[in-house]
Amino acid sequence: MDNIAHTLVGAALGRAVADRRAPYPALVGAFAANLPDIIERIVAPAGRRFDYLTMHRAITHSLVGAAGQIAVLTLAVGGATTWWARRQGRAAPSWRWILALIAATVSSHLAMDWQGSYGLRPFLPWNDRWYYGDWVAIVDPFFWLVPLVALVWGERLHPVRLLFFATALAGCNGVVLSYAEAASWLGPACVAVSLAGLAGWTRPQVGPGARRAIATGACALLVIYTMAQAVASIPVKRATRAAAERRFGAGAQWATLTDVGRPFDWEPVVASRDTVAGPDWALARHLDDPRVRAALATERGQAIAAFARFLVADVDSSGTGVTVFLRDARYARTGRRGWAAVTVRLAGE
Repeated sequence: MDNIAHTLVGAALGRAVADRRAPYPALVGAFAANLPDIIERIVAPAGRRFDYLTMHRAITHSLVGAAGQIAVLTLAVGGATTWWARRQGRAAPSWRWILALIAATVSSHLAMDWQGSYGLRPFLPWNDRWYYGDWVAIVDPFFWLVPLVALVWGERLHPVRLLFFATALAGCNGVVLSYAEAASWLGPACVAVSLAGLAGWTRPQVGPGARRAIATGACALLVIYTMAQAVASIPVKRATRAAAERRFGAGAQWATLTDVGRPFDWEPVVASRDTVAGPDWALARHLDDPRVRAALATERGQAIAAFARFLVADVDSSGTGVTVFLRDARYARTGRRGWAAVTVRLAGE
């Protein structure tokens, strides 16, 4: 999911796990929840665009990578806070709660990335297979609003905080209301959550004394929301699989792709070796063309082939040579360019 969601959910989860038990739980949780992406940007090579297809959500987003990040960050946070506490003459913080905080928030990054249609490869470096939840879209405003409300409710009512809260809510709602493809109910629902968040902050039950309970409730609400989409997707997946097998046979490929701005709504996609099709579109794949096979043997071709869930190819021989365009039909259906597409020029053709 997007890094705003990772940050806010990580902060709320940090409070839910370790408020008053580990130092700066919201801050540490927000950082830890973004750590897989931070490390990826450090270790991934820069320059060639198709390297992104190989390196994004790679070893940093695997189970072994997450375990290493949890261990290193726990040592760093635990060591630094223990040193500082002793220097101040205070008791050292609990390493057990620091570990629990960091383990939960780093793991949340993997879980949130897996639940969409982009997917991740949890078993790297031994197995580079992609896994997809196909539950929740890569951007979902409730993963902004719910943890944001919980974080602010855990603070004392103050004019500066109120201004920040109202501005953040207005920004979230502005994004949703301006998105033309959003479901008709999504904007009003987000506005309702925002108004409830502003009104609820004045109640005596909220504030620092209830900080952990509020954060726990917000995280539980997101889990319920996610599982509701998971359950709702089951009949859609069942119907899509049946449609794929009726159209293309028992070996057909299929998926129910999430749609940004439309929770509880999925796009069924079915495919054979020759064709990829959705509800109102179909693309020829051309994967058996010898020129496409030659392009797939190149470094660029291998990168897009390993990433693409529905690989499609076009061949252009109108010029002096042959150019093969390879793309993932999840994200590039009509054009030949884009982040989910590569171009391969074949020599000697």
